[in-house]
Amino acid sequence: MTTQPHILVVDDEPDLREILQCNLEAAGYAVDTAASAEEALALLAPHHSLILLDVMLGGMSGFQMAEHLRKVVHNQVPILFLTAKDQENDLLTGFASGGDDYMAKPFSVHEVLARIKAILRRTHTAEQPAQWQAGGMTIDNERKTVSAGGQDICLSRKEFGILALLSAHPAKVFTRQEILDAVWQGESFVLDRTVDVHIARLRRKLGAHGAHLINRPGHGYCFSEDA
Repeated sequence: MTTQPHILVVDDEPDLREILQCNLEAAGYAVDTAASAEEALALLAPHHSLILLDVMLGGMSGFQMAEHLRKVVHNQVPILFLTAKDQENDLLTGFASGGDDYMAKPFSVHEVLARIKAILRRTHTAEQPAQWQAGGMTIDNERKTVSAGGQDICLSRKEFGILALLSAHPAKVFTRQEILDAVWQGESFVLDRTVDVHIARLRRKLGAHGAHLINRPGHGYCFSEDA
């Protein structure tokens, strides 16, 4: 089963759909496309992580589709609006209808990717539970503590962030860049090697429990309950 975020692109311009699909897939996302809001509603499934939604669609508009999702079917999938409009009233309408972010055309693909990454990071943080059990440890996301066998394990903020990220998604492989994005959140001058150093320290502090942190060469790291 794939672990990559799944994005639904909704736009009535075939060329733009193709450009977005190619670039999103190159960035590691799985992509479905739809030419209308009606088609998108038929395609939308629980595995979709985000919708890239054009506002000016034939038939049901993007704003109407968003409002339908939020108020009728109570679907809270994040929505990034794409539109040629950029007036203040349009921005307000987009957010009022349930949008999470808004980009005016023309836009750069790099900016789209950055916005998607930011939305997914916020969504992940919001959905993470307050406390969970993993590999014989108790991870408390509210107190930012880890304990095992009744004893607290002292971790730095970054070490806790890495453990929380991986253990909340057992078996999911995170690339070094994904770990940097989630834990360092845009801090400057941070290298991929930083992740390796922090995970090495984290393993030492966790002792026997550190065996649950698995390196997948060429891919990244994951948390394995079977280790």
